[in-house]
Amino acid sequence: MTSEITLFVNPTAGRGRGAHAAQPAASALRAAGFSVRTVVGTDAADALARLRAAVREGTGAVIAVGGDGLVSLALQALAGTAVPLGVVAVGTGNDFARSLSLPVREPARAGRLAAEALKEGRIREIDLGRAADTWYGTVLCSGFDSRVNDRGNRMRLPLGRFKYDLAILAELASFRPFPYRITLDGGPVIETEATLVAVGNSSSYGGGMRICADAVPDDGLFDVTVVGDCGRGTLLKVFPQVYKGTHLGHPKVTVHRASKVTLEAAGITAYADGEPLGPLPVTAECVPAALRLLT
Repeated sequence: MTSEITLFVNPTAGRGRGAHAAQPAASALRAAGFSVRTVVGTDAADALARLRAAVREGTGAVIAVGGDGLVSLALQALAGTAVPLGVVAVGTGNDFARSLSLPVREPARAGRLAAEALKEGRIREIDLGRAADTWYGTVLCSGFDSRVNDRGNRMRLPLGRFKYDLAILAELASFRPFPYRITLDGGPVIETEATLVAVGNSSSYGGGMRICADAVPDDGLFDVTVVGDCGRGTLLKVFPQVYKGTHLGHPKVTVHRASKVTLEAAGITAYADGEPLGPLPVTAECVPAALRLLT
């Protein structure tokens, strides 16, 4: 392994935490004897192009300093390669790191652990999802939650998480379950009314909502959580349980396991790792051992 490590940084992550977190992470790597090259793009496309160039040139590892959006960008360059990924999670949600028991908002500790993992060869091969030519590490969501994302993304004010709280209230006011067609591993089509369908490579999204609480990121299978035809009252009772994962025991919730999932529903956008993929239908495939992760 080359001693040059690429620090992939989103300086705006977590309202500026990314810029401050890069320094202690780089210091930990240099103290362990690695040379550090920092990659920061002018925008997402430029950052990804620069990272892909670093991977082609033979970097020893990539350490992503930011939130889930930056990790998702890194996956597009690293999936299927031998280059390992380390994560210094300093974003808003940090679900990728949470799901894999990596430090959250502890940049110095995360940098030290990444350096130790590189020194000791502590690498875990994990699965990734692939849908619409995009790799993802956490959850592909569709339905009520993606409609909330759609509405929140259209709102210019207020700023921050309060915008999405308002979007939830607005979507609840007009909420009705959606007619879905779900196909698992090429089996018979499941036609059902559902509030949402989440296809999880790992357990959580949205800053700790454990929608696919039992998902294991290296078992070769997705956990597919289907929240059925809830009314508003039931949804308001079930939704808070997502933070503990106890919603999985509710009679309106069903979990399937599959390596390939096709979702069809009119007027629904799919999101993966919090980023829009496009309208349904979409097919997601679980690709075993697609990423080498520093643990």
